[in-house]
Amino acid sequence: MAGEKLFAGARVRELRERNRLTQVRLARDVGVSASYLNQIEHDRRPLTPGVLLRISRCLGVEPGALSTDERARLVAEIAEATADALEGEPVGPAEIRELVARAPRASRALVLLHRRYRDALEQARTLAGDGLLTAYEEVRDFFYDRDNYVGDLDVLAEELVAEEGIAPGNARERLVERLARRHGVEVRELDPREAPEVVRRFDASSRALAVSRELRPSRQAFQLATQVAYLEHGERLDEVVAGGGLASDDARALARIGLASYFAGAVLMPYGRFLSSAVEVRYDVERLRAVFDVGFEAACHRLSTLQRPGARGVPFAFVRVDRAGNMSKRQTASSFHFSRVGGACPLWVVFEAFSDPGRIFRQVAEMPDARRYLWIARVVRSGHDAFGQPGKTFVVGLGCDLRHAPSLVYGSGEGLDERGAATLIGPGCKVCDRPACPQRALPTVGRPLLVDELTSTFAPYTVVPPKTGAEPVA
Repeated sequence: MAGEKLFAGARVRELRERNRLTQVRLARDVGVSASYLNQIEHDRRPLTPGVLLRISRCLGVEPGALSTDERARLVAEIAEATADALEGEPVGPAEIRELVARAPRASRALVLLHRRYRDALEQARTLAGDGLLTAYEEVRDFFYDRDNYVGDLDVLAEELVAEEGIAPGNARERLVERLARRHGVEVRELDPREAPEVVRRFDASSRALAVSRELRPSRQAFQLATQVAYLEHGERLDEVVAGGGLASDDARALARIGLASYFAGAVLMPYGRFLSSAVEVRYDVERLRAVFDVGFEAACHRLSTLQRPGARGVPFAFVRVDRAGNMSKRQTASSFHFSRVGGACPLWVVFEAFSDPGRIFRQVAEMPDARRYLWIARVVRSGHDAFGQPGKTFVVGLGCDLRHAPSLVYGSGEGLDERGAATLIGPGCKVCDRPACPQRALPTVGRPLLVDELTSTFAPYTVVPPKTGAEPVA
């Protein structure tokens, strides 16, 4: 909004700590006093345009990471939280934007409380004694809050790649040698008839690591690199997990597994090499998977992690869904918000992709706040090759703000940025404010219905449109 003051203290402090800078050091680099920076971080002073540019440069991020993108995601999360938790008159978009602009720390606290409320509600509904559903949600949020980027593990992976001369095509061989030389671990292939569901199994007492024979060499290399993470960087994994505020032992264990997998992906697709290749081929996923000898899903997931300060890739959102709409993976470095309430939008391209498994689908999607995103989606399959054995089928989606489309091979074509080219989607029916969507499955929570027995409409639920009180975000 024109003339709006930008308070981004929580985000500045988060990025400063991620870069391991003290207030004194950052203040000196930016050219302000330490007390001035302290006031910025505590939202007692707004960020002026000049200071915003200098701080973003020192922190290695785009100015948008401190302004519109970050606020848009937080606004969407607050809108979902208030729609899910309140009855009666809903909180309007103008109020939510004002709250986020004036009290970002309170807004983040509200989002955290809503997450805990949803986790507790889910646990109560499913009577999950071990709380695994809640633990998975905790871990998703753990990576979500870090923009799906863990810089220390990227650096450690690049060091390993350099030490062992790892390159596409030799990763399995080099990792087998390292495990034997440094850890006395013998690697063998596991007969699927012996343990059909096991992909990797490590026996610490005998120093034996078995990987499934059904995996192709690059996927075996991923499992070997995962074991290297546990053996060589277990303490670092524990440190990252300890700083994540995870509430349960299950969540901490799952986060540790996720971090080890992150390291393994970084070994097969080293940060610097992968980013330069991505830029060179304009983020063409098929070409990247061929260059690095990885699967489509692995290449998409790696693209969503390229947020190193000073060497950032396009900020992508990444999702994996099944036919029932369940999201088994969702991460984002963009402003795109994945709803935790009421499912996903059926007009989103990830669901259309199931209709033609061999094709990459493309969609320009416009959210209710008028932000537009470029999405691609494709079916991926994995699992047993034997007849009668169930495999796994998902759609993987990769999306970014439409302003990044010129950098992508998928952004080619005339009229892509025209308003009429966009599909109007939403975060999920329960929290979507679109007043007359014919695909709506549920009415918007807290929004009064327009009921008229004399008139029938294409939209199954017609709701009173919200009073915005503000211009849409472009």
